[in-house]
Amino acid sequence: MSHLVLVRHGQSVWNEKNLFTGWRDPDLTEQGIGEARAAGIALKAAGLEFDCAFTSNLQRAQKTLTLLLSRQGQTDLPTTKHEALNERDYGDLAGLNKDDAREKWGDEQVHIWRRSFDTPPPGGESLKDTAERVLPYYEATIVPLIKAGQNILIAAHGNSLRALLMRLEGLSAEAILDVNIDTGVPYVYQMDAQAAITSKDILAR
Repeated sequence: MSHLVLVRHGQSVWNEKNLFTGWRDPDLTEQGIGEARAAGIALKAAGLEFDCAFTSNLQRAQKTLTLLLSRQGQTDLPTTKHEALNERDYGDLAGLNKDDAREKWGDEQVHIWRRSFDTPPPGGESLKDTAERVLPYYEATIVPLIKAGQNILIAAHGNSLRALLMRLEGLSAEAILDVNIDTGVPYVYQMDAQAAITSKDILAR
């Protein structure tokens, strides 16, 4: 058996300001720093240790991982950074306040861009597009490690992790639209030798 742990980055400055973020690169807030540290404490309390970690090319995920590991006790953990794990690209919406976007394009259109599976915002990605880069990377790079019995930690983003949850939990395109992943909360999956889930636990902060 191995464990796969997914953690969405702690609250970012742009989360706090209600801005579309995507591939933009804001830092963590003080709350986000605290969330990341709390995630590490929760993982340590659960007795989880890792063989390696993966994160995106964006600093909010990377800093979350570093802060988490400082509390979990594996500050020298081998870590791979890759843009395949980046947040969904919000294109022309990036940097805009979500309320201002609703005023500009209307509530219904912004809701479609945010919550539909395959309708991207102008110049950006849909969740389907995000899944099409996240899942091949997961299958090629991470699944073999799980099958080899390693414990893996992934610190990434709301939408890249939602895309991964579709694969892990067998969720449909419709079901994933109702799934939200809180910042800084570890999702712990126990995996068998075929990289299939045998149990799931969400660790409270």
